[in-house]
Amino acid sequence: MSRLLQESFRALEGELGATLEDRGAAEITPTQARALLLIDRGGTRLTELATRAGVTKQAMMQMVDELQAAGCVRRAPDPGDARAKFVKLTAKGLRQRARARQAVASVETRVRRRLGQRRYDALRGMLEELTMEEE
Repeated sequence: MSRLLQESFRALEGELGATLEDRGAAEITPTQARALLLIDRGGTRLTELATRAGVTKQAMMQMVDELQAAGCVRRAPDPGDARAKFVKLTAKGLRQRARARQAVASVETRVRRRLGQRRYDALRGMLEELTMEEE
């Protein structure tokens, strides 16, 4: 089963990459696109981004470095904590996030069409159940 989940992920990742390219966002990867979708309009702390993505702070710091090099985000001081940094979207980042949102929605629509609504909902429910932590 893990092989099937991995292959499904790769297929969706490839489809998302192609859709990003079609929408004029070829310079960002699917992983970067998903990271852009985690950033609030007013900015988000790096630690919060790592939590949202389910990755380490170091992994998110590397992703933010990549997005900053691409001109999509900038770091700003956190007004509530001088030691912390906010990650904010630049104008380019806002455009890329909009393209990413459209690309993700397009891929999900194609998957829903391929499976049918009932099977899509069932799959989504099962995947959510698998990712939930046991209490």
